[in-house]
Amino acid sequence: MSHPSSVVLHDLSFAWPDGTVALEHVSGSFGRGRTGLVGANGAGKSTLLRLVARRLAPTGGSLSVCGIVDHLPQRLTAVPGTTLADLLGVATTRAAIRAIEAGSTDPADFDAVGTDWDVEERAAAQLGALGLPRDLDRPVTSLSGGEAVLAAVVGVRLRGADIALLDEPTNNLDLDSRHRLYEVVRQWRGTLVVVSHDLTLLDLMDETAELRAGALTTVGGPYSAYREWLDTQQEAARQALRTAEQTLRRERRERVKAEERFAHSERQGRTDRANARYPPIVLGARRNAAERSQGARRGVADARVDAARTAVDVAGSAVRDDDVIRVDLPDPRVPRGRRLAELPSSDGRAVVLQGPERVALVGANGVGKTTLLRGLLPRLTVRVGYLPQRIELDDGATVLDAVRGASPDVAPGEVRNRLARLLVRGDMVDRQVGALSGGERFRVALARLVLAEPPPELLVLDEPTNDLDLPSVDGLVAALTAYRGGLLVVSHDRAFLDRLGLDAVVRLTADGRLERLE
Repeated sequence: MSHPSSVVLHDLSFAWPDGTVALEHVSGSFGRGRTGLVGANGAGKSTLLRLVARRLAPTGGSLSVCGIVDHLPQRLTAVPGTTLADLLGVATTRAAIRAIEAGSTDPADFDAVGTDWDVEERAAAQLGALGLPRDLDRPVTSLSGGEAVLAAVVGVRLRGADIALLDEPTNNLDLDSRHRLYEVVRQWRGTLVVVSHDLTLLDLMDETAELRAGALTTVGGPYSAYREWLDTQQEAARQALRTAEQTLRRERRERVKAEERFAHSERQGRTDRANARYPPIVLGARRNAAERSQGARRGVADARVDAARTAVDVAGSAVRDDDVIRVDLPDPRVPRGRRLAELPSSDGRAVVLQGPERVALVGANGVGKTTLLRGLLPRLTVRVGYLPQRIELDDGATVLDAVRGASPDVAPGEVRNRLARLLVRGDMVDRQVGALSGGERFRVALARLVLAEPPPELLVLDEPTNDLDLPSVDGLVAALTAYRGGLLVVSHDRAFLDRLGLDAVVRLTADGRLERLE
């Protein structure tokens, strides 16, 4: 079903101050209803949302937005002292209500309240419906990452914008919280554009828009319908390529046969001249006529080969051959019986990870999984490769410098080769880290880990799939499957965990106990 356009892009372009092009000549639109925006890491999805939200200004083309826009970014920044009311965007309204209740007659206070006299009640009701704390004075820093994201989504709904933009909203959400968010999305009214790699969330969309190679292609229906359309389109494209290649081979064969005929004719002409079978004037006329005819036929044959070659190029450009990340994790040669980590439990029954065991740590948002990891790391005596939930890199450093900083003894050429296998190549290697997408930042952090010498004996990963597109998740799974060290991974992505060949799944409860589930 087609919806009237709320956002229209015409020849839209954006380049970062260093000249790096993020988007180039993109045209398309987002209609009323729910649209899932998909694309590979680095395609420019988050940049596009920031442009629509007017947080960035286009460097070319135009952007038309019909209504007020609210934008929930991929990363929430909690300023010290920020409360839940600040995160919801209702702190100013609350303060004005308090001032009026205390006797203020300042028109500015009444303007700040407008018609939102019940904003606190509505905020508490929506927070409670998602299982979140209702205390609007609660510090945001006391919330888990997942709780903060859910609260921010509540804020978007409370503020009532015409167009809502959500960038990876299910990152950091446990399974229960995801289901609550899904219900919010099902009931959403107005224009909603969601960037996500959560397949369940994407299948709640009315339309799916793919940003790829500077083009925005919209398909009616959820992600599953888009995948069906893409599979059909790609099969047709591959068949068209096969047909074009067959035509090119046939035209090349015909070109060779034509040259053989030309050569035979030329040999016959030389024989006739040598035997003086015809008067010279006749031979000259025949030779001139033959040369003109051969030239014309050679031109036709060349043109047919060129046309067939062009047809192959055109057909080939429609066939996708996207690169995927290739991660080569070195073998740390960990003995099977070696104790690598001991996870503390409040009941005194610690969980021990030894040898090349693979353990998943799960649990609801806010129970302290990340806190447990942070407390565990300083006590470990083995070599550890740690990828935190929030990738901490120097935004002002170049990608090459960020990676070499962790492996100063590795030659720059080797660093570039390893980065290329992670799809960080070309000009991207010299870009500042702060200009990278979430998935690109993850790959840089992963490169720092891969290049470590000696290699880590234990990998500790906290929500590693949050910023990865689906092909990159496949590449990470392949790498972890081949890794011969210990693995401790925190994730709410059950489909990802199911592919890792886990030895144990351990749940952390609210009272600090560890329970073995598998």
